[in-house]
Amino acid sequence: MANNIPEKPAFTSIFRKVPKWQDLRFYQKSEVLYQMTYVFCERFLPQYGDRTVDQMVQAARSGKQNIVEGSEDGKTSSEMELKLLNVARSSIGELRQDYEDFLKSRQLRQWTTDDERFQPMQDFTKSHNRLSDYEPYFTQWTAEEMANVGLTLCFQVDTMMNKYMERLEETFVTQGGIKERMHQARTGYRKQQDNRLAELEQNIPSLQQQLAQAQEEARQWKEKYEDLKRRALDAYQKQQQEIERLKEMLK
Repeated sequence: MANNIPEKPAFTSIFRKVPKWQDLRFYQKSEVLYQMTYVFCERFLPQYGDRTVDQMVQAARSGKQNIVEGSEDGKTSSEMELKLLNVARSSIGELRQDYEDFLKSRQLRQWTTDDERFQPMQDFTKSHNRLSDYEPYFTQWTAEEMANVGLTLCFQVDTMMNKYMERLEETFVTQGGIKERMHQARTGYRKQQDNRLAELEQNIPSLQQQLAQAQEEARQWKEKYEDLKRRALDAYQKQQQEIERLKEMLK
């Protein structure tokens, strides 16, 4: 017997597919930046009376958290994701300035390509993104080393986020935002229903023909049944009459 339960119609999701924020390399580096900045401030800045501590920790945290919130909001709103990622970039930019000011105010060196320590630091930070890769060094690096690693991570996070946001802008231009996806989903669903209705209407003549054929067959079977019923009744009556006649003869 055919299954007459209608299938659940497929539809186009209005939610945009976004990568998990935990897998974003610039998020992973921002997590390192936050944890490292916290330790850096504890080790090398006064715990009381210096607003720089709160500013650096809050900037590092803002960078990390806005990446998370932006990625989550990106499922429905590319515009909101772009805004929050831009806030994250601004926070990372503030943190970078704080690290630069720390080095300048203490006459420490900001490493450049002519410093033999620059390239090894670049190679390490480019190839390592996880907090566990950096934590063993948090209590070993000097203030100069730690500040330069922090600066480098700030630059790398900013570069990665810029590239990611460029791709996000391209996606927004080509695919639209939540309103466009909602319209597309609704239009796609309506099109499915229209196609299904057209298919059902197209099948009506064939179904009507099958119904007429079934009704004709039923009529023919009914006539045969009535004929058989009549013949059986006639035979029964004749038999009863014959029985009555023989009983009369035997009296």
